[in-house]
Amino acid sequence: MGTLTELGGQAAVCTKCRLASGRTTVVFGSGAPDADLVFIGEAPGFHEDKQGLPFVGAAGQLLEQLLNGIGLKRDEVYICNVLKCRPPGNRDPMADEIEACTPYLREQIALIDPRVIVSLGNFATQYLLGRKIGITRVRGQKIPLDGRTLIPVLHPAAVLRGGLAGSSMKQTEEDFRTIRATLDALPPKLADIPDPAEQLGLF
Repeated sequence: MGTLTELGGQAAVCTKCRLASGRTTVVFGSGAPDADLVFIGEAPGFHEDKQGLPFVGAAGQLLEQLLNGIGLKRDEVYICNVLKCRPPGNRDPMADEIEACTPYLREQIALIDPRVIVSLGNFATQYLLGRKIGITRVRGQKIPLDGRTLIPVLHPAAVLRGGLAGSSMKQTEEDFRTIRATLDALPPKLADIPDPAEQLGLF
């Protein structure tokens, strides 16, 4: 594997599927390259396609608000999508488009090596679990996934459609508290554990 920057450079010139001909820019992902927490959505929308960054529209603003509510900033996590290019008219991704983008997402996860993944909405949840299941059935659950913890939540766009004072918002705030508690319960990484010899001033 190379670096996340190198992988992003490869994705930026990708022509593996039909979406390459209609995109403004590839939306690879953004955030901390060694984040413990990664958010995965479905695909870029209009604003993301123009700016080259994931979740920059109204849904992105809500996502940042939810992050702030649990004491996190956007640049402390990593945010990306299953697809790196916007489908025309925000239609659902097609099977061959998903297949073309899957290696990028797999390598992103491998390079970042997060301990918690949050799937945003139905599509990303079903993609990561490899099975058809409604987001309302699994939202807020902690699901083991390849040595990590997957926590599905409602897509911010769906929350906005339900209104910020609605039940969807309350459920999502509850799910974000679950995310915070899961992060807080993680054991420290080996790299973060002080070396006793260094603490004693032996080196």
